[in-house]
Amino acid sequence: MAVRAGREFLAIPGPTNMPDEVLRAMHRPALDIYSDQMRDITESLLRDLSRLFATKGQSYIYIANGHGAWEAVLSNVLSRGDKILVLESGRFAVGWGNAAAAMGADVEGLKGDWRRAVRPAEVEARLRQDKDHSIKAILVAQIDTASGTVNDIEAIGRAIKAAGHPALFMVDAVASLGCMPFQMDAWGIDVAMSGSQKGLMTPPGLGFVAVNDRAREVHKTAGMRTPYWDWTERDLAENYRKYGGTAPVHLLFALRQAIDMLFDEGLENVFLRHHLLAEAVRRAVAVWAEGQVLGFNITEPAERSNTVTTVVMSNGHDPAALQRYCNEKCGVVLGVGIGDLQGQAFRIAHMGHINAPMILGTLGVIEVGLQALNIPHGKGGTEAAIDWLGETVSA
Repeated sequence: MAVRAGREFLAIPGPTNMPDEVLRAMHRPALDIYSDQMRDITESLLRDLSRLFATKGQSYIYIANGHGAWEAVLSNVLSRGDKILVLESGRFAVGWGNAAAAMGADVEGLKGDWRRAVRPAEVEARLRQDKDHSIKAILVAQIDTASGTVNDIEAIGRAIKAAGHPALFMVDAVASLGCMPFQMDAWGIDVAMSGSQKGLMTPPGLGFVAVNDRAREVHKTAGMRTPYWDWTERDLAENYRKYGGTAPVHLLFALRQAIDMLFDEGLENVFLRHHLLAEAVRRAVAVWAEGQVLGFNITEPAERSNTVTTVVMSNGHDPAALQRYCNEKCGVVLGVGIGDLQGQAFRIAHMGHINAPMILGTLGVIEVGLQALNIPHGKGGTEAAIDWLGETVSA
């Protein structure tokens, strides 16, 4: 027996749900990549990506996922043997650091915890120890989708400045851009990167990098530069060079539509929507946690992200059983625990093209699954989410 017929609810943290308008934008013939229309869409997207990153600097588009954008950042500002400091708060900044090590960088990790955000004071203390400024770059993720934490990028930027350290500040905004505030220039970020498949509601395959003048100066002497990723190559006049070759035309039409939708809604409204729906999820999880089996992976409430909630499961209960039930019986696909949390957690994504029915439907199905599988939990989690939205979303 199942109640799965109908539209599947995708509650994984990427790729996220794509609006019908974005899908329709791709349903068109191929475009002459040398045309004025191609040039115009390129210029509009590069301009609006810089607006999303909140920078006066230059943005670049790569035919790549987030891992490719990581490599684009590293290769443009580092030389082999350069030392970088990776701020751990889960899997993804560490993964970025692993990529740097494979490319020949000397990688040092600032040990963190999968249950907490980066502590800016610890960053400042480590940089003050680096008297000869051997650290050339600092890597951190604004949101780590494995652990579910959000890092205070503004506070980390202040810590770097307080230490008087010249290292480049480089931020992964894959799971945050278009979902929460990101102020590249105001927060002292030198290089930022992101991808298309999360808050930007576009199919996987586009990576984005934004660069300030300080990073561009370092770029001039970077020894890891290769033709495809190279900013200098992409700054040349011909439009095709902006993509290192043939443009990903249909993905660009999708991205253009998605960014237009974000601006039409208004970024402040987008950020508020993410906060309200994330808090609805957190209200439900807090109630379920009363059963002493489920709980938040991130212990400090202020450090829980507005794009994904990682829920740990203990006392011998298997999150995979709940995931299977929700998918096979009800049509809701939950994120799995990854990295250190593999087999110990499930993840509820609430980013991108989401609204109240999608979130409440997802929470309701999880609660059905908890009951059907006899997993101990506090009763009324979905009701708590409804109460929160009813109290905060004004008439």
